[in-house]
Amino acid sequence: MTARYSPAIALVVVDMQNDFADPSGSLFVTGGDALLGLLNAEIAAARAAGAPVLFTQDWHPPVTPHFQDQGGVWPVHCVRDTWGADLVAGLDVAGAPVVRKGTGGEDGYSGFTMRDPVTGVDIPTELDPLLRQAGVTALVVAGLALDVCVKATALDGLRLGYGVTVLEAGSRPVELQPGDGAAAVEELRAAGAGIS
Repeated sequence: MTARYSPAIALVVVDMQNDFADPSGSLFVTGGDALLGLLNAEIAAARAAGAPVLFTQDWHPPVTPHFQDQGGVWPVHCVRDTWGADLVAGLDVAGAPVVRKGTGGEDGYSGFTMRDPVTGVDIPTELDPLLRQAGVTALVVAGLALDVCVKATALDGLRLGYGVTVLEAGSRPVELQPGDGAAAVEELRAAGAGIS
């Protein structure tokens, strides 16, 4: 297995949602549809080791300055209560906590924080309290996309004092600019994350 888990080392699976991981999704990440088997194997390994497994999920309202048509960077994606926002079929969620982000129209990159796109104020999600309650001290982070939400979640985890390993094989970059994926890996390494 690509990562070592224990009750103190949690797996955080980031944004494995139809709009990112399905070729017909509105913001398909190339290769995202190939991650399901690997991620389910990681989930099984984590559970076998008694490790907490948590998921994050973009959950945007239809109207938000996060979207291009309303002044943001991204095409409309992961609108709450739509197929695009659903976690991909076959992902072994099995009752694990799902932390939703961007619920009030914020930029929801990190699993730990959302940012008001107008004021720039950071708003915490429930991810950190859930991990602290479980006695977690380190994280393994995988999912979509490597250069956006996976990176933001890992960097926030480091900032909050967790040890962080990013599963490069369990993620794919969106690459708004060519090379964004490789740059994200270097940024994560420089910040102290392990890359596996």
